[in-house]
Amino acid sequence: MKRQIINLMVGVTFLVLLISCAKKQADMPIDTVSVSPGTQVTMKGKSLSLIGNAIEVGKQLPDTSLVDAKTMNSVNLNDYKNAVLFLSIVPSIDTKVCEAQTHYLGEQGDKLPATIKRITISRDTPFAQVRFADEAKLNDIQYLSDYKEGSFGRSIGLLMDGPMLLARAVILVDKQGIVQYIQVVPEITHLPDMEKAFKKAAELDNLP
Repeated sequence: MKRQIINLMVGVTFLVLLISCAKKQADMPIDTVSVSPGTQVTMKGKSLSLIGNAIEVGKQLPDTSLVDAKTMNSVNLNDYKNAVLFLSIVPSIDTKVCEAQTHYLGEQGDKLPATIKRITISRDTPFAQVRFADEAKLNDIQYLSDYKEGSFGRSIGLLMDGPMLLARAVILVDKQGIVQYIQVVPEITHLPDMEKAFKKAAELDNLP
């Protein structure tokens, strides 16, 4: 009987946390439109220019090096072939909007085919990314860091001038390594349209 009560309490606690997390995400504004890489975004209404060479749909990602948070190995996204890449790009995982975006990718993204690689990219240190993954229990997605020089952000036109953080965005890359979808969130305190990106990623995964 005691064990049943404990199990019930654990279940109720988990449900409360789940509902709380979902409510937290639902309360955040979601942008359904996009600005172009290399242009401008806003942060609470303040304009921030995006530095670098603007990536475009139909182009391959530039060859740049990111750091895998768990292994500390150098990663070039162009080395990932025959898999759809879902790139969730955030300014910093230690902010509530970035946390919500990463939870959405890790939790709601479970409905995507397992063949789609879900990746969070930020300029946080690899150590901060690992800490976040462990605390949030979101270890089924990959974390890549652009902490050294922001070379990845510059190479695709998503490095914000001023804070020198990455703009909030979702990029989908097909099995041939070609960018097929970009949403750069106009106001970085808003969430991207993750559901639209999930649908597009699933469509790309069904293609040869």
